[in-house]
Formats: sequence, structure tokens, C-alpha cells
Amino acid sequence: MIYDVVIIGNGPAGLSAGIYGKRAGLSTLIVDRSPLCGGQVTSTYEVDNYPGLPKVTGMELADKFKAHATEQEVEFVVSNVTGIEDKGDVKILHTVKDDIEAKTVIIATGARHRALGVPGEGALRGMGVSYCATCDGAFFRDKDVAVVGGGDVALEDALFLARTSAKVYLIHRRDAFRGAKVLEDQVRATDNIELVLDTVVEEVVGEGMVSAVNIFNKKTEEKSSLNVNGVFMAVGILPNTEGIEGLPDTDEAGYIKAAEDGVSSIPGIFAAGDVRTKQLRQVITACADGANCITSASRYLENVK
Repeated sequence: MIYDVVIIGNGPAGLSAGIYGKRAGLSTLIVDRSPLCGGQVTSTYEVDNYPGLPKVTGMELADKFKAHATEQEVEFVVSNVTGIEDKGDVKILHTVKDDIEAKTVIIATGARHRALGVPGEGALRGMGVSYCATCDGAFFRDKDVAVVGGGDVALEDALFLARTSAKVYLIHRRDAFRGAKVLEDQVRATDNIELVLDTVVEEVVGEGMVSAVNIFNKKTEEKSSLNVNGVFMAVGILPNTEGIEGLPDTDEAGYIKAAEDGVSSIPGIFAAGDVRTKQLRQVITACADGANCITSASRYLENVK
């Protein structure tokens, strides 16, 4: 069988594309290496910024997306895609199981936050350890938090959190920031942001919830602890594009070059969600990408008939 559209990835972007694909009358298949749908959102304790569903847990939101896609009779296959072969009007997806043929492909493999890799980080993820200030910052209103990193994202996160948090510690391993000077100037001018430079986090501490971070100053070689309720890791995001051959053009960081319509450098192949070049990586923008990609795929199919 040659599917009208095959979607690689079962996160919000992929599931949204699946729902819109079936509603558009397209034979639709979603392929992902994991049987658990939802992507990054499944590791988010609470999502409070998805319209109409305040305070829903990440797992509940993922289950709702999956149930909707299943109701639309989207097909699912659990397998790992290793390559995409462009044969013009037909694309061949090579997986560890079988080859799958499709007229169009939507790559919605998502991205993952780079972990700091310190003790306590994994155990307390979603329980005070966060990788998205705009997603989780509201949970730390009037509380003390720490941001770890020295680039634009770290500076922006610190400024964002300073609006509602009591105090923000910005921890950076160097004595100079890598981010934009204008952001740094704003950070330095914000009263409730305290810079903790030349310092690395050695451990995230807490029983069930974050209560502190243990830090080490590389210049003074002094160990100390900061009492905080939340730790926001801003040390980078990695697109999930490794291990797949035949991808469209990517930028230097590995994100697939595609605008809001999802159109990539290869006709008939589209990119949706966190894996594409974009300004904001959130559940709502991922869902919008999935819908836009189906619109683009439908137009492509009309033109190749």
C-alpha cells in the first residue's frame, strides 16, 4: 500500500497531523519508535497553557491527542525509521522492520532538551526541574528559582521568571555570557536576578520536589548550596534527527529548514513541530504545525495528480 501521508513521530505535531490527515480524506500512518504517544509532553507534570484544558497533566493531554487520532482511525506502527528515500512521486521510508511507501512524508520527530547530567536532575524532572520557563514558570510564582546556562535562552528565561518569581539565580560556568548584549544588560539591571558566575551545578537536591542545588565555584573552589524551589536548565536543545538518512536541508544545529507551512527542501516532504526551524517550541505551536503540514501535503498531492 502507498499511503497518502506517513508521519514520523507521535508527539503533538504528529498526532495533530494524523487527525487533520484523516479529516482531509488522506490515508494516514504514524510511525514512531515508541508505543507511548505524546513526545516530550508526557514528561511534563502539568500543562497550564494549552487553551481550554488548564492544569491538565502532560500524560492526560497526550492520551487525549492519541484518543482523538484513534477515533479518526489513524493507523499506527511502532518502528524506528532509519532513512527516507525520495523517488519523486513516491517516498520510501526504511525502518528496522519493513519499508513503507508514501506519497508525502511529514517529519515530526521533535526535539529533546540537553540534560545537564548531574545527580538528582533526572529523578526530579517535572518535580521542580524544568527545561521550559515559559511552560512551567507560572508554577513558581513568588518562589526562588535557579536558571542554568549562559546563552540567549538562559538570559531570556531569567528575565521571564523574574517577572513572577521572588528571586532568580542565574548560574553560569563562565564569567561572561554567550547571549546577546542587550539581554545581558537587561538581566544585570533586574533587581531580583542574582548572577552566580564561574559556577557549576553539582547536584539537584530534594525529596519529591526540588529544595536546593549544590554548586561549585571554579575560581574559588568553594562549594555551597542555594535553596530554590525550581531549577530551569537552559543548556541547549537537540533536534531528533540523528539516525535518519535522506533528510531535507537542516541548519547548523540540525533543525530541518521549514517555515510555517512545513515545506522543506525536498518536494513532498514536510517538517512539523520542534524538529523544524521556528521561534517558539510549545505544544500549541506543534499542533498548528501538524495542521499546516497536512494543508501543504494536500496541495502537493493535488498538483502531482
